[in-house]
Amino acid sequence: MKGLYCKPGDQGVVKFVSQETNVPTNIGNHQVKVQVKSCALSPVDFKLYEDLKLEKELVPVGREIAGVVLQVGPKVTFFQPDDEVVGILPLEAEQSGLCSVVVTDEYNLVQKPEKVSWFEAAAVIKDGLRAYTALHTLARMAVGQTVLVLDGAGPFGVLAIQLAHYHGVKVLATALSPEDQKFLEELRPSVARVIGVWDSKEDLVDSCLEETGGLGVDIIIDSGVRLYDEEPETQRQCPHKHDLLTLLSVGGHWVTTEQHLQLDPPDSHILFLKAASLSFLNDEVWTTSRAKQGRYLHILKDVMDKLCTGTFRPQLEDPVPLYEATVSMEMVQRKQTRKRIAVKL
Repeated sequence: MKGLYCKPGDQGVVKFVSQETNVPTNIGNHQVKVQVKSCALSPVDFKLYEDLKLEKELVPVGREIAGVVLQVGPKVTFFQPDDEVVGILPLEAEQSGLCSVVVTDEYNLVQKPEKVSWFEAAAVIKDGLRAYTALHTLARMAVGQTVLVLDGAGPFGVLAIQLAHYHGVKVLATALSPEDQKFLEELRPSVARVIGVWDSKEDLVDSCLEETGGLGVDIIIDSGVRLYDEEPETQRQCPHKHDLLTLLSVGGHWVTTEQHLQLDPPDSHILFLKAASLSFLNDEVWTTSRAKQGRYLHILKDVMDKLCTGTFRPQLEDPVPLYEATVSMEMVQRKQTRKRIAVKL
């Protein structure tokens, strides 16, 4: 049985290799053996592995899986053979999700609704978790608030918009291209305002303040931030940190994905004056710390329920066959795809 692994190289070059893998013959008390039907692809964060002292020569690729339970350990209580499940393999997992069979703890999985396809379940589980973590866990979203979702047409942005709409929150979103703008304007329920940051005539701060009567937005969810005026071309469409501080309302929450965000004393003073807060979005904490395991599983189950009822309507590429997984993963790692890609096994 083969799985896909990546090997970090010199100067940031990453090599993806197909490697023969053995399935453990004996499974632990709380482990389940799953036949994988679909596996979604996400970029591998080597820095995170290094920070958590989990460096490996070969890092498994593909952690969001959906499949059928083949065998359960003697103390497993959540599942039984033939159950359809979906979940996220932990960072310390030895097996790639692209193996035909994987063994993992029962606490990493939830039941997959019958109406949800394998492909959709695997493709949505991680972005759904991120949306819940950002809006519920960190920002404490409430009815009547206004949220700004940056890069609203991305896989994560779309689910964040749909989750906010479900809870009665007014949504503003930015579009990185004319195509993204058209897509967001056609979303239903509709986005209150789509701000085309690709157009130099559109000003993010002015648009948000105009839409909120000068009060600012209650929640900001970014997809990257410019820390300095002189930034690489790839960062040009990211808003400057000062812009986000300006359009944040009194008592507002800024949820950032920028792990190297630097706030100078004047920036902190603005947050103090507004009694606003800043949170860092790292959805990996759910699997690296078991402190809130019950809440984590509840979120995964809720993500599947919302996918089943049509609250979540993700934008996905067509399923990719296994023999194209390496090429697809190279594109995902280089961030050359706009939709979530899942492999059909």
